[in-house]
Amino acid sequence: MRDAVTTLIKNYDLTGRYLDRDAVDTLRSYFATGSARVQAAGVINSDAAGIVKEAGSRLFNELPELIQPGGNAYTTRRYATCLRDMDYYLRYATYALVAGDVDVLNERVLEGLRETYNSLGVPIGPTVRGIQIMKEIIQERLSAAGVTVGGLIDQPFDHMSRQLSEISI
Repeated sequence: MRDAVTTLIKNYDLTGRYLDRDAVDTLRSYFATGSARVQAAGVINSDAAGIVKEAGSRLFNELPELIQPGGNAYTTRRYATCLRDMDYYLRYATYALVAGDVDVLNERVLEGLRETYNSLGVPIGPTVRGIQIMKEIIQERLSAAGVTVGGLIDQPFDHMSRQLSEISI
C-alpha cells in the first residue's frame, strides 16, 4: 500500500530524476491537506456503521426493487452482503483519503471485485449509486461538523464509481 509521497518518489526514482517543481508542488499540496484528510477520516471512523446503514436505507428507498423478491438484495443474507460490501468500500475509501492516493482501491478492492461481480451477476448501477450515497452522507456530516475538505472526499469515491462503471456486467 502506497501513499502520495511514496508513489511520487517511486516514479521519480524509476526515471532517475531529481524532484522538480511539479513534484515539490505535489508534496506541498499533500502536506497542506493532511490535517483535513485526517479530520475527515475521524468523522468517518466515528460512525462508519451508521454511514453504511444510512446509505443502505437511502439506496433501498431509491431502488426498492433491490429488496423485493427477485432483487439482488432480497433475503436477509443478500441484504447483509450488500451492507458488508458498502462497509468495505467505505473503509478502503478512507484509507485512500488519508493516503492521498487511490492505488489502494485498485489493489485491494477493484481488481478482485470485477471478477467476483461478473461471476455473481451483481448489477453495477446500484453498487455505484450506493458508493455515491456514502460520499453524499460523508459530505453532509463533514459540513455539520464544520470540517472543510474541499474535493478530497470526492477522489476515492468517484474513482471507485468510475472504475466500476467501466465494467460491463
